[in-house]
Amino acid sequence: MVNAIWKKINEGNIEPVYLLTGTERFLMDMTIKRLMKGLPDIDADSVIRIDLEETPIEVVIEEADTLPFLEEKKLIVANNASFLKASDKSKEKVIHNLTLLEKWLDNPSPTAIVVFIAPYEKLDGRKKITKTLQQKAVVVEAIALTGRDLLTWIQQEAGTKDVKISPENAQYLVDMNGDNLLSLSSELTKMAMYMNGEGEITKDTIELLVPRLPEMDVFRLTEAYMTGNVKETIKIYHDLLQNGEEPIMLTSLIAGQIRLMIHVSSLGKKGYQQQQIAKTLNVHPYRVKLIMENRRIPKTERLLLILKKLAHIDYQLKSTGGKRERVLELFFMEPLK
Repeated sequence: MVNAIWKKINEGNIEPVYLLTGTERFLMDMTIKRLMKGLPDIDADSVIRIDLEETPIEVVIEEADTLPFLEEKKLIVANNASFLKASDKSKEKVIHNLTLLEKWLDNPSPTAIVVFIAPYEKLDGRKKITKTLQQKAVVVEAIALTGRDLLTWIQQEAGTKDVKISPENAQYLVDMNGDNLLSLSSELTKMAMYMNGEGEITKDTIELLVPRLPEMDVFRLTEAYMTGNVKETIKIYHDLLQNGEEPIMLTSLIAGQIRLMIHVSSLGKKGYQQQQIAKTLNVHPYRVKLIMENRRIPKTERLLLILKKLAHIDYQLKSTGGKRERVLELFFMEPLK
């Protein structure tokens, strides 16, 4: 768990070798920043960065074993450790001496911190070097945070900015802004500055300062309509109109949300997991998560009927010269059969 590893780094318990793997680049960058903070002589300019797709591993080992100059320890970031994943050796530009790396991992340099970065969704666990590195290094799995892990991260990130946030309000922030860590960190920074770095982030503070993602509001709008909550549906719809959203665009977004529901349901029945569905449909995992956790989504036949109605609404909006806002509003007021 990345939060536990960060806590150890913050406490000064820094290990000689780290392996950062996954596709959540923000978590990788934050891990390196925490290591830099834990090494008092290191700043951004003194970090040694080596691209393993261009440079053999021997260079990393030689650099690690060379005593640092004017520093107690050096920080080496070895990017693109492609030798840890399944690959076509005939297409590799660099040949790495992996036997040498395996021996070095048994006794890494005491004056260097080496961070191997494998920014891939999956490593080849059959390879000896993959198994060895996973055993010898501190492994940071940089994957999208969800559920309790995400809320814990938000609370800890708020703490680094000298403010607090409850789990309930952390969830509300996610509902407003999605689960992109870079965006969430930026919004926490903005709220902390507004609060002068003290106090607790409230729901009112979030509503005042955090812009709603249109996709999140469209999800709330669609869900309210699906559950027959006409009052809430109309309220969200009017809020979106006041924020400058156009009925034609909203119709398109709602139709897209319903199509996503159909696809997620279909793939889920085939045994696909959340991350697999997100990758297959090329959408953010959080959107898939919300749909998979929603037990009130109608059956596919009902969703297809709604899509048919939305197609008619789209035609009306593009052909009418009257108040377009009213056309979609009447659709929302019709009982869902």
